[in-house]
Amino acid sequence: MDLLQLRYFQSVARYEHISRAAEELRIAQPSLSRAIARLEAELGSPLFDRHGRRIRLNQYGTVFLRHVDRALSELDDGGRAVREARDTGLGRVSVASETLLTISSALGSFRTAYPRADVRLFQSDADEMERQLRAREVDFCVASQPLTGTHLQSIELVREEVLLGVPYGHWLDGYDSVTVPEIADEPFVTTRRGWQRALLDRLFSSEGLTPVLSCEGDEPGASGDLISAGLGVGLIPAMSRQVGTRIPLAWVHVAAPDCHRVLSLVWNRDTHLSEAALKFREFIISKPFMTHRLPVRSRARHTS
Repeated sequence: MDLLQLRYFQSVARYEHISRAAEELRIAQPSLSRAIARLEAELGSPLFDRHGRRIRLNQYGTVFLRHVDRALSELDDGGRAVREARDTGLGRVSVASETLLTISSALGSFRTAYPRADVRLFQSDADEMERQLRAREVDFCVASQPLTGTHLQSIELVREEVLLGVPYGHWLDGYDSVTVPEIADEPFVTTRRGWQRALLDRLFSSEGLTPVLSCEGDEPGASGDLISAGLGVGLIPAMSRQVGTRIPLAWVHVAAPDCHRVLSLVWNRDTHLSEAALKFREFIISKPFMTHRLPVRSRARHTS
């Protein structure tokens, strides 16, 4: 068996689909099928269960994949170490975040402090983050949801309040706070999944209610613009008030326990970290990630 065969197997195992793996690897599908067949013949055992055109990793393939992932990761880490020793810079640090607004300021400050570092940023949801860390495609994830895996290590960066964003002129514009039952009939802008949707569902279910949804998207950072356009109200982290001059919104506190978001830095403890990655971890842990708390416009609540 050779290195190319192992990378072919790893890709097929990830997709459990020959044509998709062939497209990613940029080789012909028959060539990939023959390479997998030769590998199975050499090992003396099938690695996939085949049902027509569908394939599934079997128990032998699952065992073999664990070793292949470990071996290829070690080789990739070795290549990175050699390149870092050769280059004059600090090497590369790759970071994934659910929304780019969350990490952009911190990354900008890091690049100012370490201009020789090569910084790469990815936007990923929680499932993709877990895959990227497992495959060692990124060094760190800034996550607002727990990421699972015995190989992962994390540290809390900030615990911030989540506010209710409403468009100017809305009946809640100027209120200091509101309870969940008071907004039970309000249409909500939210995401299909992720921390924003999970928090909304939890707040309403604790009151025996179900939120009314007016818009479900994939980009949490777009919620402010959608709310400002009058499509509904929504849960927005307090950090977004720092860019409030760009998005005209009124902010209202939610009178409910644990209406907050936790941001954590997560990494794979088994991954080799470049000097740039080590500097980044030290930098982002030691610096206040979010310290500004801007005032909410307050007005006496209306009573009937």
